[in-house]
Amino acid sequence: MAGNCFIPISPELNQVIALRRFVFMAILAAVVVLSLGCISPTDEGGKAAEKKSAGITTLRIGYQPSTHQIAEIVAAEKGWWKEDLQPFGVSSIEEKEFQSGPPEMQAMLAGAIDIAYVGTAPTITAIAEGLDAKIVASVNINGSDLLLRPDKEYSGPKSLEGMSIATFPAGSIQDIVIKKWLEDNGVDISKITFHGMGPGEAVTAIEAGKVDGVFLPHPSPSKIELDNKGITVVQSGEMWPHHACCSLLVSGKLLREQPDLVDQIIKTHIRTTEYVNANPDEAAEIYAKRTKQDLAVVKASIERWDGEWVSNPEIQISSTVEYARVDKQLGYINKSLSEDDLFDSSFYHQALAPA
Repeated sequence: MAGNCFIPISPELNQVIALRRFVFMAILAAVVVLSLGCISPTDEGGKAAEKKSAGITTLRIGYQPSTHQIAEIVAAEKGWWKEDLQPFGVSSIEEKEFQSGPPEMQAMLAGAIDIAYVGTAPTITAIAEGLDAKIVASVNINGSDLLLRPDKEYSGPKSLEGMSIATFPAGSIQDIVIKKWLEDNGVDISKITFHGMGPGEAVTAIEAGKVDGVFLPHPSPSKIELDNKGITVVQSGEMWPHHACCSLLVSGKLLREQPDLVDQIIKTHIRTTEYVNANPDEAAEIYAKRTKQDLAVVKASIERWDGEWVSNPEIQISSTVEYARVDKQLGYINKSLSEDDLFDSSFYHQALAPA
């Protein structure tokens, strides 16, 4: 019947049709697989590229040429910064040297450095001015000395009235520590002339007899004593026991965008701090070679100072918060700052956690 017309198909034609169907399905499956393959790597690669582009290839570190921050110098000279951070996309380390903390913090406010070995007091001023950064580890406590010329008599804090003292600029650790100590001892600080200077200038000033005394971090006090140009009368640990001095400060951008990199930065800092404490003579040699300072002075400094190299940020919290209070009292900042404003200890504890 016309409505049920049937045309017989030969077995050979059936085989051809089946083969064509097989080839078509195979091609279709291959296209789907290839399409998925192209989408997946592109997506993954895009994410990887995005992650890498969000990071940094050069880590910019601020530091000062003081034995307080010897850990940074040792890590750099031994190549540990570059070696440890390379897996995170950091291909070069750029160190920037500053004579004291206030100019170092101005550089960080300007975006010129990513992390800083710096005193906690300048950090407070910078954060109060809007710096997006947090202290993530300690570097050292104590470690500065008050020296007077040999012809000057010292009989206690009050005997400094009428004298001229060279120390680091306003807002530095040394500036805050000595002024707090003087006021705690009933001294009118307006009766003392303070000269804000870097370490080299201050050493020159006392050795040339242009100031009566200096209050400086090591190794400067040891150089002055070995030159017979000054005598240590008080160490900073006597003025303020276990006070915070230098700390490791990291930009907020780095903390938010590359926490794994920050984790390794802290691990490298901890490793180097432990190495310096275990090998002070080698650390002294590395430091003297880098800074071109007399090795005898550096070794004497490490033997004589009352400082300690540390890494746990919690050691510094109470005295740093007190610095912030004194800063506000002295008019260096116009608002109160809390522990949470200044510290993020979580990265340190994460760095210590078992892998």
